[in-house]
Amino acid sequence: MRVALLAVGQRMPAWVRESFEEYAKRLKARLPVTLVEIPAGHRGAADAARALAEEGKRLLAKVKPSDHVVLLDERGAARSSLEHSRWLAARMRGGRDLVFLIGGPDGFAADVVARADERWSLSSLTLPHALVRIVWIEQMYRAVTLLDGHPYHRE
Repeated sequence: MRVALLAVGQRMPAWVRESFEEYAKRLKARLPVTLVEIPAGHRGAADAARALAEEGKRLLAKVKPSDHVVLLDERGAARSSLEHSRWLAARMRGGRDLVFLIGGPDGFAADVVARADERWSLSSLTLPHALVRIVWIEQMYRAVTLLDGHPYHRE
């Protein structure tokens, strides 16, 4: 099974790249993660709808029909870290590649929402998209350590 994070937005600050890379390195042996940055659509005074559509096309071009697609969305289902680890274990047994999506500033185009298998909320707070990358990969790492019985997660 492969895991990918498709994120609208490029040129993240160094602290975001370094944090993401640290957790990706920790996960590499057990659950390799690929980050694919999708260029944001150009936004002008009245271009938000067009930009959203562009981003949607770019995201969907990277998704295969067989992928299990999860939107990272504040309106999605909330899971505890333990619930997430059990969810991940079930997905790993299922064998389908996992693709997580982070939308642009205006969220997701309707066709992207229609393609998604589910939505997951990392927090009821609205998080900056750069921070979502870090929270997501840390939770992926935490889930794997829970599955492996590693003491990283403490209750």
